Amino acid sequence: MSDVVIYHNPRCSKSREGLQILQDTGIEPTIVKYLDNPPSEDELRDILEKLGMDAIDIVRRREQEYKDLNLKEKKDDPDALIKAMAEHPRLIQRPIVVKGEKAALGRPPEDIMAIL
Repeated sequence: MSDVVIYHNPRCSKSREGLQILQDTGIEPTIVKYLDNPPSEDELRDILEKLGMDAIDIVRRREQEYKDLNLKEKKDDPDALIKAMAEHPRLIQRPIVVKGEKAALGRPPEDIMAIL
């Protein structure tokens, strides 16, 4: 198992670009298809800590679930956002790459180079 993990959606061009960057640098990451295997609330908290970001920073605000769950009203409630992302993984920005105690959000995909 690789020490680099990518939370990946193969249908997303940015996620595919992020994976390609890793592979081009000789890294074969552990691929977590997070739509099929969503991270738990605790895993999301751990990822956020490694990213140094707040929950709202990794929420996809254009997703229908964001509107349906009225998350705009909860944007300052990290626990509510984390719970929503764990239950509705389409809300999670991608790709997220984790290496040890560091993580990067690949928006743009080149940003993941900072932790390699």
